[in-house]
Amino acid sequence: MQLGLIGLGKMGGNMAERLRLGGHQVLGFDFNAEAVERLAASGNVGASSLEELAKKLAGRKAIWIMVPQGDPVDQTIAKLEPLLNPGDILIDGGNSNYRDSMRRQREVTAKGFQFVDVGTSGGIWGLKEGYSMMIGGDKEPVDYLRPIFETLAPAAGKGWGHVGPGGAGHFVKMIHNGIEYGMMQAYAEGFTILEKKEELRLSLPQIAEIWRYGSVVRSWLLDLIADALGKNPTLEGLDAYVADSGEGRWTVIEAIDLNVSAPVITESLMRRIRSREENNFTDRMLAIMRNEFGGHAVKKD
Repeated sequence: MQLGLIGLGKMGGNMAERLRLGGHQVLGFDFNAEAVERLAASGNVGASSLEELAKKLAGRKAIWIMVPQGDPVDQTIAKLEPLLNPGDILIDGGNSNYRDSMRRQREVTAKGFQFVDVGTSGGIWGLKEGYSMMIGGDKEPVDYLRPIFETLAPAAGKGWGHVGPGGAGHFVKMIHNGIEYGMMQAYAEGFTILEKKEELRLSLPQIAEIWRYGSVVRSWLLDLIADALGKNPTLEGLDAYVADSGEGRWTVIEAIDLNVSAPVITESLMRRIRSREENNFTDRMLAIMRNEFGGHAVKKD
């Protein structure tokens, strides 16, 4: 089966390679010419423009979009629509807001095309381990794309599913990422407590390896922690700055809208935001207040 792929970054490139190994042909485009050249060198087909990509796709076109969420997705869809035929399928596999995906499905289907939103998890390990895919959209295009999903997934019947109508795929992926925030924060705090207990001279790499097998906290995240600590046990050279893709924020907003208490996810998001504050003003305010009401000592630069 042929698939057009727009966006050949690390994840997109790995997806193209997994599809090639599974017997599918990927026709790819990226504004980075070197990424297109790498795709062609691997045995797939590169395109120098969206027009060339659409022209080279035979029969019913299925085009997977892997670009940053927001306006870049809308711009890409707008450029592709004049190149499509009725029934052709646009797939958004990025981290789009589910409300945008609901809107895009309405707009695209009104013009005679199909739209499928795919919340995709797996990161840089997807080539080897397969991708977890949470899929939203109408049943017919999802069924048509089944060979693609089965190839990208960890196994044909595992790690992917059609979870609901347009927008449902990105909604489920949003909640997935919110849960991930909380899990990561818990691991980080636990290992920090272990690291601070200096008199016991604990080995964090050893403990991570122990927990990987038989423990109730074992997970793929723990596997990655063990690998990272094995390479750099003291995290030397790393800056305490944690970014977020936006999905944790959307999860917290959704929890508030639905009157769902989600303190762990919310606090993990706040901790990420706090990590970016140099010479934190909030903490300096707390210190000066303690000094004012209780005469507690303050540290000065």
